[in-house]
Amino acid sequence: MDPQLAAILCVVSMLVIFMMGVPVAFALGFSTVIFGALAYGPMALEKMAMGTFSQFYSYSWTPLPLFVLMACVITETPMGAQVYKVARNWVGGFPGALISASILGEAAVAGTVGVSGAAIVAVGKVAEPELTKYGYDRKFALGGLTVGGVLGPLIPPSTPMVIYGVIASVSVGHLFIAGLLPGIVLAILLALVPIVVCWRNPKLGPAADSVSWRERISSLKYVWHVALVMLSIIGSIFFGIATPTEAAGIGAVVVLIIAVAVFRLRWKGLRRAIVEAAVINTMMLLIIVAANFFSYLLASAGVGDFLGNLVTSLELSPLMVVFAIVILYFILGCIFDSISITVLTIPIFAPLLTSLGVDLVWFGVLYLVTLEIGLITPPMGVNLFFMRNTFNINMIDLLKGALPFLVVILVFL
Repeated sequence: MDPQLAAILCVVSMLVIFMMGVPVAFALGFSTVIFGALAYGPMALEKMAMGTFSQFYSYSWTPLPLFVLMACVITETPMGAQVYKVARNWVGGFPGALISASILGEAAVAGTVGVSGAAIVAVGKVAEPELTKYGYDRKFALGGLTVGGVLGPLIPPSTPMVIYGVIASVSVGHLFIAGLLPGIVLAILLALVPIVVCWRNPKLGPAADSVSWRERISSLKYVWHVALVMLSIIGSIFFGIATPTEAAGIGAVVVLIIAVAVFRLRWKGLRRAIVEAAVINTMMLLIIVAANFFSYLLASAGVGDFLGNLVTSLELSPLMVVFAIVILYFILGCIFDSISITVLTIPIFAPLLTSLGVDLVWFGVLYLVTLEIGLITPPMGVNLFFMRNTFNINMIDLLKGALPFLVVILVFL
């Protein structure tokens, strides 16, 4: 079979199987194996096996399972609850302050777990009863919690950053440092939204009890562990003490020590965290294996050359190309998860962007923000389903509540 025809049929087959409800890793893997074999014969299977081995026989991937383990261990501790209470003390007294506290809490937790779902759970389950107690509009409050989850992959350490960095051949350490300031700026912007909205309409979120400055300052003792974890990872990379791989190991050890010594995590909770981490890592690696071979199939069909020639013929500026890619990611983000999109598209787009002089570290941060917007847009926004199932809220109501926050993220982007 002609490689170009095989690539087209592979894409169609993958979409059809995925729409039937088959997990993306298996839909992708089945399609690529079948049409790869039809295009290249038995050699395709050998290529897939050798590609998988060579891809993972590399220390570059080591941070991935370690950061996932960190996230799973942290969700077994009350760290999220403590961070939320500290944020609540500092912004209490303003209309909508509890939503702002939730978003700032998610930002702080994101700095230790790097995954949107984990940050939402860690803070949301503590914040939701408080929001109900003070009579907050449930749609608006949960909408804010949903959007606050986008800070997870942006504020390092970040699992999507590791995957992007390895695939795009970009320094993960540079990505971590590059994402820190935009993540803080976005957290502040999102935290201001409920204060402004509820100042105009206090019924959406009345002011909570304010506390004294002495109590605010004394509450900071409950966030030292978050600061220590971030410092051990980002600080060790920034000051050249450790590589991102080594920093992941340092961070994992620090988190385990804090969980056991400070939060009294015992074997039952630790075992639960290890099992969950193993399941998540296996899922991610299956997607990466399947998507890697899929990207090879598209590259061998000349998709990369076609895009390069198209850009040249249309005489598009680098900024216009980036804008077109961002629009494409908005569409893909509504259908696929972030890992699948990263592994499917970055091997094709990275060489094109490099040839146009686009800095891949800058694009990486832009890409992560764009990708996370896809997690909160219908019809397949992962975080929307996550919130709906966790807090039992109608999807339309959740979207209405998230709309003001979504506008701010788009302006930020």
